Amino acid sequence: MSLSRPFILRPVATSLLALAVAVMGMVAFFLMPVSPLPTLDSPVIVVRASLSGASPETMASSVATPLERSLGNIAGIDLMQSSSSEGSTSIFMIFDLDKDVHTAAREVQAAINAARPLLPSSMKQPPTYRNVNPSSTPVMVLALTSDLLGQGELYDLASTILAQKLAQVRGVGEVTVGGSSLPAVRVDLNPNMLNNMGVSLDTVRNALAATNSVRPKGFLDNNEYQWQLATNGQLRYARDFENLIVAWNNGSAVRLRDVAHVYDSTESLYNRGFYNTEQAVVLLVRRQADANIIQTVDSVKEMLPDLAELLPPQVRLDVAQDRTPSIRAALHEAELTLVIAVLLVIVVVMLFLQRIRATLIPAISVPISLLGTFIVMYFLGYSLNTISLMALIVATGFVVDDSIVVLENVMRYIERGMHPMRAALLGAREVGFTVVSMSVSLVAVFIPLLFMGGLIGRLFLEFAMTLSVAIGISLIVSLTLTPMMCAQLLRHEPKRRKSRVQRIWDAFFDRLVSGYGRMLRFAIRFRFLTLLTLLATVVLNVYLYIAVPKGFFPEQDTGMIQGFFRADQGTSFAAAVPKLEAFRKAIVQNPNVDTVSGYSGGRGGSNSSFFLIQLKPFAERTQSATEIINDMRKSLPTIPGARLSLVPQQDIRAGRGGDSAGSYQYDLLSGDLETLRKWVPQVRQAMATLPELVDVQSEAEEKGRRVELIINRESATRLNVEMSTIAGVLNNLFSQRQVSTIYSALNQYQVVMGIDVKYAQDPEVLKTVQIIASDGKLVPLSAFASFKIGTSPLSVSHQG
Repeated sequence: MSLSRPFILRPVATSLLALAVAVMGMVAFFLMPVSPLPTLDSPVIVVRASLSGASPETMASSVATPLERSLGNIAGIDLMQSSSSEGSTSIFMIFDLDKDVHTAAREVQAAINAARPLLPSSMKQPPTYRNVNPSSTPVMVLALTSDLLGQGELYDLASTILAQKLAQVRGVGEVTVGGSSLPAVRVDLNPNMLNNMGVSLDTVRNALAATNSVRPKGFLDNNEYQWQLATNGQLRYARDFENLIVAWNNGSAVRLRDVAHVYDSTESLYNRGFYNTEQAVVLLVRRQADANIIQTVDSVKEMLPDLAELLPPQVRLDVAQDRTPSIRAALHEAELTLVIAVLLVIVVVMLFLQRIRATLIPAISVPISLLGTFIVMYFLGYSLNTISLMALIVATGFVVDDSIVVLENVMRYIERGMHPMRAALLGAREVGFTVVSMSVSLVAVFIPLLFMGGLIGRLFLEFAMTLSVAIGISLIVSLTLTPMMCAQLLRHEPKRRKSRVQRIWDAFFDRLVSGYGRMLRFAIRFRFLTLLTLLATVVLNVYLYIAVPKGFFPEQDTGMIQGFFRADQGTSFAAAVPKLEAFRKAIVQNPNVDTVSGYSGGRGGSNSSFFLIQLKPFAERTQSATEIINDMRKSLPTIPGARLSLVPQQDIRAGRGGDSAGSYQYDLLSGDLETLRKWVPQVRQAMATLPELVDVQSEAEEKGRRVELIINRESATRLNVEMSTIAGVLNNLFSQRQVSTIYSALNQYQVVMGIDVKYAQDPEVLKTVQIIASDGKLVPLSAFASFKIGTSPLSVSHQG
């Protein structure tokens, strides 16, 4: 029995079924998410931990190592790397692609919990983790600026109000705020006044910690009323803390203002955000992995007027970067190409068949096949992206083949005088197996792509599956809808005089066939020459395969550039800022640049920063992003002790994603640190000489300045000074320690205690530090310790 027979004999039901597929396909098309590339739920997780004031070596030994030992017990880790810098550790884990990311996340959390008892007790916050999507670059960057409010106040508005509201927008996965830190009351201690008044650091710290203690007070109750108990124990601003009594000296109160400079500032002094020529707080908006990027950005833009109403009138909220213009243009181009491809197929069919009724059949069957493909794509969780739309464009040429085979066979019988219904039944039955074998053979070509491993396999799985589904649906349409339409639309038409256009086309086609015949006869006559040509073609293809440049993914022009700034090792934040500003001013002046935003003092350290550069629209510039970068490299100022690397922003980057300043990463591994220190500069210099490479940099930073205290333990013991006391005093003075919390209705703020910066500009200040011995006496640090100047790494990296 023919598969096509029930559908040919039931034209109304078949038509309604086709109409239902078309409607559902259009609905699925508008419901599918839009993204530049297929969704990659990649099992890549980053664990981050912080410990204020800790050196890179301390972070590596006391934080990174316990976490690595615990995380190393998780099955399925392909690569684990850690990088520890001042006060911060990041552990980067790449899992096997078959590992479920949600399972991996649960196992990572369990490993962190298991390592908690081994971590320093002074860590304010436990380690955190997040999944890193290789294509999770920010879809939008917002900038908050003001001529009146300080950076801390802007950061408070951004983190307390804007980030919370934006995170509630459908499709938004994460909102990162940078460029400053929360407001704080800073207490800069004067070591000379502390010594003169005999006040210890722990005394000041304990007084600050106790002053804002929040505990339930209870209530009063009688038979008629109830009263809540409250106190005025909360101090909020620096002026409130200045009069705080921290100790008594000979019966006189020692107030905080007597031994410290108290002022309103921010938690960290080593952050700086910028937007074009202004200081700013920057918000990076990332989407969820399966979200529609265009709808997400449009939803955020629709919300901006409402967010602006929540801000003070002197605060401006601007869109510093928008990822969607190039995506909209690329998808529009792909959709237009798809429409053009369908129209060209119809035109070609019309030229060859030369019948309007016959042309209507593939003109209907091809769109129905594509719309049916959208339905399956929707249920498979696919998105509309350049890869899937490319598959549909390629599929357009395939899906028309099955219908043409059936159509041509049915027309052959009709032209012989057979009734259209009988011709459709007979013609469809004859070629049914042929059509099935054609479709199966086409799908078989893409089977290797379906089972390809790695990240490339994940990317092209959607391409191969979309193409295979389109061919499969085309097979179904060619055996159901196509023969039914042949039976209803085709008629036997007597021969008529051809039009001038038809005669011209027929003459052209006859000459084409005649030319092909002559070439075929030549090939058969000169077999040796034909085989030699074939062999030469194969050899040429092998050569071209070797010679053609290769890469992970074609470099895109997304209209955005990422910049990575780094000052020399050991450069202070204050010294790095002018160098950063020089680069920023040069970039802003580039005629191809629309906006520049970013911030410094992030996880990369106080001497680093990153730039987010939005280029002008394609219609307003004549150069590609790569060409603009090459011009920028020539025009950027040469600044001693600083460098800026520029790379085009891509939708996907392999390895550690967008945190790296380069497109490629080469790792040197050794169990001997001295061997690494010897070979790293040699390898870097050798790579820098290669003409194919630019901006060759090393992440190894071994020349940071260090002051090493050499403690005479015997002298310290003799003076009744304990090692833990020494560490506590140094921590109180030089670690920018958060010693108290200020509670408000919307957020919590910190009281940060440390030494006044003017007393911490030279190692000689260590001679003025006093330690309280166990007998209560003040002992100068110089009585049992000396110091020497040396170098230390600014970051410590582990692998495995």
